Amino acid sequence: LRDLTSPRALVVRDGERLRIAGRDVVRGDVIVLTEGDRVPADATLRESHDLQIDESLLTGESVPVRKAAVVPGTAVQPQRPGGDGLPFVYSGSLVIGGRGQAEVAATGPQSEIGKIGQSLVSVKSQPGRLQTQVRKLVTIFAIIGGVVSVAVVLLYGLVRGGWLDGILAGIAVGMSMLPEEIPVVLAVFMAMGAWRISRARVLTRRSTAIEALGSATVLCTDKTGTLTENRMSIARLALPTGEIWGAADAVGPGWAQTFSEIVELGILASAIDPVDPMEKAFCALGAAQETGNAPADREGWRLVKEYALRPELLAMSHVWEREDGGLVVAAKGAPEAIASLCQMTKEQMVSLRASIDLMAGAGLRVLGVAQAKVGATALPDTQQGFAFNFVGLVGLADALRQSVPAAVKECRSAGIRIVMITGDYPATARAIARQAGIGDDEPVTGEMLTRMTDMELGERVNTATVFARIMPEQKLRIVNALKSNGEIVAMTGDGVNDAPSLKAANIGIAMGGRGTDVAREAASIVLLDDDFGSIVKAVRLGRRIYDNLRKAMGFILAVHVPIAGLALLPLVFGLPILLGPVHIAFLQLIIDPVCSLVFEAEGEEEDVMRRPPRNPDVPLFSRPMIVWGLLQGLAVFIMVGTIFVLASSRGIPEGDVRALAFFSLVMAFISLIFVNRSFSTSLVAALLSPNRTLLLVLAGVTAMLVLTLTWPLARTLFRFGPLHLDDILLTLGAGVAVLVVLETAKALMRPRGRA
Repeated sequence: LRDLTSPRALVVRDGERLRIAGRDVVRGDVIVLTEGDRVPADATLRESHDLQIDESLLTGESVPVRKAAVVPGTAVQPQRPGGDGLPFVYSGSLVIGGRGQAEVAATGPQSEIGKIGQSLVSVKSQPGRLQTQVRKLVTIFAIIGGVVSVAVVLLYGLVRGGWLDGILAGIAVGMSMLPEEIPVVLAVFMAMGAWRISRARVLTRRSTAIEALGSATVLCTDKTGTLTENRMSIARLALPTGEIWGAADAVGPGWAQTFSEIVELGILASAIDPVDPMEKAFCALGAAQETGNAPADREGWRLVKEYALRPELLAMSHVWEREDGGLVVAAKGAPEAIASLCQMTKEQMVSLRASIDLMAGAGLRVLGVAQAKVGATALPDTQQGFAFNFVGLVGLADALRQSVPAAVKECRSAGIRIVMITGDYPATARAIARQAGIGDDEPVTGEMLTRMTDMELGERVNTATVFARIMPEQKLRIVNALKSNGEIVAMTGDGVNDAPSLKAANIGIAMGGRGTDVAREAASIVLLDDDFGSIVKAVRLGRRIYDNLRKAMGFILAVHVPIAGLALLPLVFGLPILLGPVHIAFLQLIIDPVCSLVFEAEGEEEDVMRRPPRNPDVPLFSRPMIVWGLLQGLAVFIMVGTIFVLASSRGIPEGDVRALAFFSLVMAFISLIFVNRSFSTSLVAALLSPNRTLLLVLAGVTAMLVLTLTWPLARTLFRFGPLHLDDILLTLGAGVAVLVVLETAKALMRPRGRA
């Protein structure tokens, strides 16, 4: 914000023009504005010569606005940015045409951009709930594990007298109860999730956004460039004869004879090298339909004179000399101004007004086009001196992106409500909302919102789908009202004016293509292609990531039960220690995290976008998930514990028993991977679902197990004895038995809901 508000400024002090730093401008200074200048402060215009300013930084609307100087001797009340004909300029906006002088009225925090900065500082980002839950869980387990470890050391030493073995047993039990791999897995999932979302052209700046995506209930979206293409195009042509052409209509053989004149005149009334989006639209349609070329390409044509827009007449005219020496005058502008130039009768005005209302109701920006022919006489000083003939109306639109209706429909099926918040006019906003499938309700305007109390706004946001002519602080009010109603809000924006609401929203989504640095810095997600459809893809991926994270956490919870049980079991039965610190470290820091990667690569559940948003208050380790994890872990513990006890009772050497139980445990863990791959489908469907990571993990785990048996150093470290073919078949059978038991239990539980 400091960079944007500190351009160089040309001021008039003591009758002299001085170039000073923008930060040195003070109230009362007279600033000189010319094309290309960045306005250094909020000011009131004293002089304006065709001044046009881009205020998209503050309003979000890319179409430049015309400025008019204040009438001397009249009192003016400060007004907000946006709209044509206002005698105010605002800090941070850009002069794109004309010139003027203005008296500084506000600087720093008192300026419009300064107020945005103040509100941005006051908004505090919320910490991620997932990290908080995991931190609390690990702390609880650490305390419990520490207490149990001390108890094991004391009991082992006092009862058996082996204090060294007691210390090793205490360390093993403590490690088995401490879920140290959970933060590792969480970090991996967030990093991999951000990478997967980036492939959908969405950049994740904060990991908290990934977990929030799955619980979003309301998506507040801008109109220009997000729902629309941010590119003006001619959508409708209407002639005085009643003939109408729409952009969706086919171009027949008679199109050129009927409509080419109005398009060519629009091109002639535009700049030779147009910058204005509406003038570009005329040239684009002319080139597409081959109705004419740009005036610069017309050999022998010469631009004689230009009549610019004036506050008192919102129309512009260009006088062209043809090859034969004749003059053609082309005019375009506000329909009322063109009607005035054509000196229309009351009856003609009634018909014109009906056509204008019809186009405006469809969300189109309407321009009138007229033509005059003159001889070799001297040209008049003003446009009113020509005898114009009305040629027709042109409706321009920022077309809806083709992917938007399907994306909106998908959001609805996922229980996400779409709310449009725009600075554009109500009629335009309502038309786009209707085309997108968002709704056709009467828009809530910024003026209406100003009169509402916070309580009234809280009730209104429950049903409103479109907000139009909205100012920056009003966006923040809307977001806060939705959040106070318990909604999880995703908010899109691109301008500096959007930064406070982006920061306040649960998920701030900035535009990467046309967004400002301030908006991107305040947001947690950046759309690299500015496409609304990418938001829906991100929501889908966010739900998938959270589902897979729950699967991984359920798996980790399940594997801790048999590890802790097998660490305690020898103490209860007076048997040799089965799992030492090296075994548990190998399981929890290598085997478990590697196996958890399988879940990160799992595809989405079938109902991922057909179920309502996840309740953010439901903890990651919910009660059903804990019960299901304990049930899985208990099944594994019973199976492996039985093998361990029976093998020990038959006098099998300690190293052989340890290897047999350890390999059975790892095979059971692999079975848990298959059990937890999907909650909503059968084992057969899960097996048929492709997962390349699963194959890599299985190969890696097999290689590590083979290494521990064949490499002497590893066998000594793990204190393993040899395993024979029947032993290996027994470990495989243990894994299959666990798989069958748990799949049967899952099938019985599925009708009553997922774990």
